[in-house]
Amino acid sequence: MTDCRHTFDWMGPSNDHHDEQFGHVVELASIDDADRFDAVLVGEPFDRAVIGRKGASEGPAALRQHLAGTKTHHFDAGPVGSLADLGDVTLGDTDPDEQSVTDLQSRVRTIAERVHDTDAFPVFLGGDNSMTYPNAAPLLESGTLGVVNFDAHLDVREVREGRGPTSGTPYRQLYEDGLDAYACVGARHFETSTDYAEYVREQGGEVVTAEEVGDDEVAAADRALDAMGDVDRIYVSVDLDVLDASAAPGVSAPTPGGITTRELFRTLRLLGSEDRLAGFEVVECAPGLESGTANLTATAGARAIAHLLSARPKRGRSDGGRERDGDGEIGGRDGRTSTGGRR
Repeated sequence: MTDCRHTFDWMGPSNDHHDEQFGHVVELASIDDADRFDAVLVGEPFDRAVIGRKGASEGPAALRQHLAGTKTHHFDAGPVGSLADLGDVTLGDTDPDEQSVTDLQSRVRTIAERVHDTDAFPVFLGGDNSMTYPNAAPLLESGTLGVVNFDAHLDVREVREGRGPTSGTPYRQLYEDGLDAYACVGARHFETSTDYAEYVREQGGEVVTAEEVGDDEVAAADRALDAMGDVDRIYVSVDLDVLDASAAPGVSAPTPGGITTRELFRTLRLLGSEDRLAGFEVVECAPGLESGTANLTATAGARAIAHLLSARPKRGRSDGGRERDGDGEIGGRDGRTSTGGRR
């Protein structure tokens, strides 16, 4: 049976009692309880479909770890709203390695449909880019949909018979299901075949290159939103290979010439305030492919989540995820006080 299982114990690592970190405010919850929160996290630890180097199955754990130590305050927006972790998608007794990518997409879609049916804003933690299709496809069932894809690549490869979907096919699959609008932001020259670039143009899609983002990230965000037209809902995806290889070496295909983290964060905040936004994901975080201990890729992915959530409307937040003890210390989701680590 496909379901979600909690795999991470949220704690803020700061020992300063004035600090509030995501590790202090994220609560564990089930899909049935998701309506109580502004946003929910869903992990998808699968990388069967990666065309290049594998390792994105470790992404959800790494993103949670580095989000837990991120402070919740944005200078313009204040602290984030209420946030829950629904856990990782699991397949019961089924071994994911024995499933075809098509089967995995089908199983993940059953969870995504349930999450989209709640009042909470979904944030999917990848996992490889093939999960974009089941994450966004349920939104096509009731109204028009546009997708903004932060990516070095267009990811509109054909689904070939005998191989099935890959990390390079999600937007072709969505187009074939009726996707109404598409914009790729941060696309790199010399990373896409002419045939695929022409396919996107034929579909009326927009391509904003990494150079154009660097010239003016506000104009880049405007172009992406203009490309959405009057669709009912918008889904935003961040493939971390959109970042320059110096900022995100832990991805399947790191290359030079990408956008900076600051450009990504600002653009995400501009999109995050869009009232039609119906879902968000960060995919292709493969921490094991990054050498050293800086954890640049997972940190960038975690900060991307924080920046987008900071722009979302807030319904208010209970103290359930950040209880303070009698000395004013901030506790974890069960009231425990964090004592380890530094900022």
